[in-house]
Amino acid sequence: MAWSRPQKYLAEFLGTFALLLLGGGSAVFSLGDLGNARVVLVSLAFGGVIVGAVYAFGDVSGGHFNPAVTLSMALSRRMPLGDVVPYLVAQIVGGIVGILVVFGVAHGSPGAFSLAQGAALGSQCYSGNGAPLGCGFSVGSVFLLELALTFVFVLVIQFVTRSENGSKNLAPLAIGITLMVANLVAINVDGASINPVRSFSPALVSLYWSNATWAIQQSWLFWVAPVLGGLLASVVEMWFRPSGHSSS
Repeated sequence: MAWSRPQKYLAEFLGTFALLLLGGGSAVFSLGDLGNARVVLVSLAFGGVIVGAVYAFGDVSGGHFNPAVTLSMALSRRMPLGDVVPYLVAQIVGGIVGILVVFGVAHGSPGAFSLAQGAALGSQCYSGNGAPLGCGFSVGSVFLLELALTFVFVLVIQFVTRSENGSKNLAPLAIGITLMVANLVAINVDGASINPVRSFSPALVSLYWSNATWAIQQSWLFWVAPVLGGLLASVVEMWFRPSGHSSS
């Protein structure tokens, strides 16, 4: 079935909207909870919503919902270059709208609103720039973690979505489980991004609070490291292609 370009872009918008609404919402609304229970809750939320979104929209747009995935697929020549910028725009706008809904819900509770303000709506972080005390890892440590985890995550996506993959119908489960495990590893380090839009959306909306500008100041890392990890994954995937074969 041939999907139109507007349908593809809307699918990317809706999938990223759901990711920030449900995954980002779980991170914001559980801020008052302590311990590993919150880590598991948020990890399950992100893993679960990506499974549903990829099953729903994967056949339409490829189910990227992540600039690191889109740029990786473009480098691998598995999507038209003309779709790259519209995909990125759709993802960014979808993420912002999703976190704006979370912002609006949190606004209805003084306690939740205060917690959301302190955490810049669940933005990811490293130590410095006025970030909260819980952001205890250095910029180098966070950069390395985001690069490595995004590399693994996007590499899984690259392989399980190959046209010759015999278990392609299970790809959304593999993608969701990998994202869940990556969150389990990273949440206690930097909040777990693995997706530039996951970090940029709450950081941008948090400019509503003057004392939360640290999030937008640090958002560069959560663009650069995941994108580099995704591009590295595309290089590895292309190296694993049989001679004379082009994956699609």
